Amino acid sequence: MRPVADDWDIDVVVVGSGFGGAVSALRLTEAGHRVIVLEKGRRLDDGALSRARRDPRAYLWQPGVGMRGFFWQRIFRHVGIIGGTGVGGGSIVWAGVLLEPGKDFYRAPSLRALGVDWQTELAPHLQRAARMLGRVVTTHRGPMDDHLRAAARAVGAGASYGPVPLAIHFGREGVTEPDPFFGGEGPARTGCRLCGECLLGCPYGAKNQLTRNYLHLAERYGAEIRAEHEVESLTPLPGGGFEVGTRHPWRNQPAQVVRARRVVLAAGVLGTLDLLFRCRDDLGTLPNLSSTLGRHVRTNSEALTAVLAPPGEDLSRGTTISSDFHPDAHTHVTQNRYVGGWHMRFQLGPMVEGERAGRRALRVLGRIARRPGAQARLVTARGFLRRLTVVTTMQHSDNELALEWRRSPVRPWQRVLRSRIAGGVRPPSFLPVANTVTRAFADSSGGRPLNLLGESVGGLSITAHILGGAVMGVDRSTGVVDDRHEVHGHPGLYVADASVIPANLGVNPSLTITALAERFASLFPAPPTSARTRTPIDAVPARSARTQEPV
Repeated sequence: MRPVADDWDIDVVVVGSGFGGAVSALRLTEAGHRVIVLEKGRRLDDGALSRARRDPRAYLWQPGVGMRGFFWQRIFRHVGIIGGTGVGGGSIVWAGVLLEPGKDFYRAPSLRALGVDWQTELAPHLQRAARMLGRVVTTHRGPMDDHLRAAARAVGAGASYGPVPLAIHFGREGVTEPDPFFGGEGPARTGCRLCGECLLGCPYGAKNQLTRNYLHLAERYGAEIRAEHEVESLTPLPGGGFEVGTRHPWRNQPAQVVRARRVVLAAGVLGTLDLLFRCRDDLGTLPNLSSTLGRHVRTNSEALTAVLAPPGEDLSRGTTISSDFHPDAHTHVTQNRYVGGWHMRFQLGPMVEGERAGRRALRVLGRIARRPGAQARLVTARGFLRRLTVVTTMQHSDNELALEWRRSPVRPWQRVLRSRIAGGVRPPSFLPVANTVTRAFADSSGGRPLNLLGESVGGLSITAHILGGAVMGVDRSTGVVDDRHEVHGHPGLYVADASVIPANLGVNPSLTITALAERFASLFPAPPTSARTRTPIDAVPARSARTQEPV
């Protein structure tokens, strides 16, 4: 028997407040749904983000041992994944890059099999997402950008070099002004200081993270955001709807239950898969989930390299990422400033070539053993972060992993996500073109080229761009959700984050995730006819910094 309307605590529970969850919260609230967002991380004010620059406990997310910040890294056998937890999700540690997918993405067989013209269908949602996130192109170019341009020319790709589109309010540097995006509905904003600290959360009011657009507006219009609420169970109700069980991430408090008509999962790939596997295989509450759950997990086929400039150099002024180029038709390269990323000095080592992971690891360790002083000077270098450039090289070439729900090797009484190679090509830990580009950058800057030790010694693919695991498919045999994001076998349950993406994007995925969530929300079932709706807000057309030309 279906509960009467008064029995529901809420119309829609959204799990997670990253790009998919933030869009869902705003658009479903505008449509007239009563919405609660459940976020396991903290609500971070500007003071908390500032403390993260000097206190690891305010920066790292490992709440069980007293680290209640926002940055986390999970290491699997084949891949290391980094991300952010807190109100705003991945946008906290996001560089603000807003790139659209290329034609290779739309040609992927897994997308074409859905029978949707995705390039046509996503186009208006990509444009809307770009406006909402304030996409602009800055004219600022510093020495780091000049070196990247020189590297592009050195590999014969100078014509492809240019500034990247960003979700940053440039305005007048350091000057606070009333909301320039949403006709006064948004918060006041401050012009970018070009400090290079985007990846540590922006406490200065410049980066367009989700707390300054979608989430701010969702709360303004009536959505409720409950921080420090970790969802641990989903239980379908006999008459439809769900009981959503939550607990506090670190305090020993009684569990809470929210009864909702519908549930939208947007906890990121790892959060969504953790919850769905637990409900299917441990709790037995979602028995009809597809057997493809956890499969078709992809990265952007990336490699991370670095260059340490000579002593006295300062390349830090600018946004974290400000320019890019394409060394070939399938490869995309960006530079990264990482001001405040103190842990990077312990994660880099000598640059070594080699396709075979084991042999490459031995060569790296041998180099360090023969020249321990060079590694010591790297770790203790003065002005390290002002001199450091991290180079991200991404490719459209496909790769695939599976994340499975198996016993933990550390705590065998508990099941956790574990990776395995699932056929095809595994995510790379070495890209020859990445080393080539990095050496060219080093030649221009006079710096030392470096590899990430997790890749060169650990044989891992390190990524912030994890995709898939609950992918779209025409039925339960091919995917976890349909092309409207509803879970096969469990009506009223939806997934609206990167885990639904069934193909490699080859570029930073934030804009695509946001656009997919905009499309999802536009197709979501209407609320009861008595619900109060409002005209959906849209941002004024974003204009590029300084030039004031529409993007």
